[in-house]
Formats: sequence, C-alpha cells, structure tokens
Amino acid sequence: MDRPKILVITGPTASGKSALALEVARHFGGEIINADSMQVYKYMDIGTAKPSAEERKLVEHHLIDILYPDETFSAALFREEAQGVIARLQREGKRAVVAGGTGLYIKALTSGLIKGGEVDDTIRGRLQLEAQSKEGRQHLYQRLSEVDPITASKLHPHDTYRVIRALEVYERTGHPISALRREHLFQEQPYKVLKIGLIMERKELYRRIDQRVDEMIQRGLKDEVRRLLEMGYSPSLKTMQALGYKQMVEHLLGGCDLSEAVRRIKRDTRRYAKRQITWFGADAQIHWAEYPKDKDAIFRMIEGFWEN
Repeated sequence: MDRPKILVITGPTASGKSALALEVARHFGGEIINADSMQVYKYMDIGTAKPSAEERKLVEHHLIDILYPDETFSAALFREEAQGVIARLQREGKRAVVAGGTGLYIKALTSGLIKGGEVDDTIRGRLQLEAQSKEGRQHLYQRLSEVDPITASKLHPHDTYRVIRALEVYERTGHPISALRREHLFQEQPYKVLKIGLIMERKELYRRIDQRVDEMIQRGLKDEVRRLLEMGYSPSLKTMQALGYKQMVEHLLGGCDLSEAVRRIKRDTRRYAKRQITWFGADAQIHWAEYPKDKDAIFRMIEGFWEN
C-alpha cells in the first residue's frame, strides 16, 4: 500500500504559513493540521496568532484548542494525534496540510522519534542541578565525551541543553544517542512528504514581526494575558513563559511598562525567528519560496506532488 502523502508548510514566524496553508487547503480540498506548539492551547488566541473563527469556518483546522494552559504537550503526543487525523483524512479522500513553525513537531511526524528518546524529568532535573554547580557544565561535558564521544564532538561544552539531553538518553537506555540516531535513519518513513518553507529578506521578516506584535497589542494581548492570570493560571507555567505571554506577565505584575514589554516581545520574536531559520536550514528536504511572490510556482509544485 502506498504511503499517504502529506504537505508540510513551515518556516519562521510571520512568514505567511497560515495564509498559504488556508489558500492551499481551499484550492486543493484539504484540511489543516496545526504544527505550532502554542496553538494547541485554549484561551491563548492573540499571542499565538491562532487562525480566526472565520478562517476556521472556511477550512477545517485540527489540533487547535485541544488543551488547557496548565496541561502538557510534546512532540510524541503531537505525532500520535496528527497520525490519527491523517489516517482519517486518507479514508475520506481529503488532503493533509500540516502547517506550523515548531520544527521538532514536524520532524517527529515526518521522520519519527528515536527509541528511548522520551523525556525523563527525574534524570533531567538531577543533571540540570548538577550543571548549576561550580565546574558542573564541564563535568557533564566530560562525562558525555566518555560515553558518547561522537555526540560530544559535535557539541560545544557550553551547549548545556543538548549535553544534558544526550546524557539523559544514555542514562535511560544505556545506549549513546548517536547510536540510536544511526539506527533510526534506517527505519522506513511513514509518509511521502513535500516540505515547503517560507522565507524572505531578513529585514522584511523583522518588519513583519514588528507589525504583527503591534497588531497583537491592538487586538488586546494585554487583556488576554490578564484574563489568564485571573483564571488562576500561574505565571510560572510553561505556557505563560511563552513568547509574548512572558513579557506581558512581567508588565502586568509591575516589572516593566507597556512600551518596554512590547520592545522585548519584538526583540525576542526576532531571536526566535533566527533560531527557526537555523533549524529549518539544516533540512535539505525543504523547498524554499517567498509567499505570495512565488505563489504560482508553489502551487505548481504542490499540484505535481499530489497528482503524480
């Protein structure tokens, strides 16, 4: 049996992913599967740039508003949920358009996750505590060099997050993460995938980010965050530490004025976009284009993928 075909539309924040996904889904008869780690949460609409109610009436959107802000989600859970949606769409003869900028979610869906890669909070917490001690980071890196020299050689000693992640997997499984990744490469991929990445000149992207943040403020981001706090959601929640929410919480709790909060949101969103560009830039399967400038070429590519 042929593997199901899925279209992935990705790229940095504010690059036009949602608009293109909506246009593609309407044109080709598809439904959209959200691949943004924050749009899964209820009550968090403005700060996550969630599709509007009108847009969601035009095209069915999946994996939006499925959790409360104090619930946890992960790449593994995303993959499980998205696979269920894709299977149903295939049975119904509809096309799956996966759209979002959370690179790990897209990687989990299209390439799977390495065995033994689940997060272990106990091990991770202990390693994080150790990293905070004097010489802690250096000791962790030295330990990784002994148990997994291949991974250690690719990491900077101060890349604490990835060093801890590699040690965590080793302690959980007894195998180096480099060996598990090699083994994973030989697994059959579950889907035939066309990945389209949206990109533009950095200056224009930053202008669009600033414009989007200004629009979020005008639409009531401050009131949205205030309501979340009034509903009892703690400022320390992972969701409340997300981009836009963290800075607005700081403002509402008296840590800074509104103009400073807005400045920080714009700055941190630009930094996030740079990290996304770096992440997706390492994926050789992505076909890069600018939307709407390259719309005709994008549609020809998609049509060729789905029709052949």
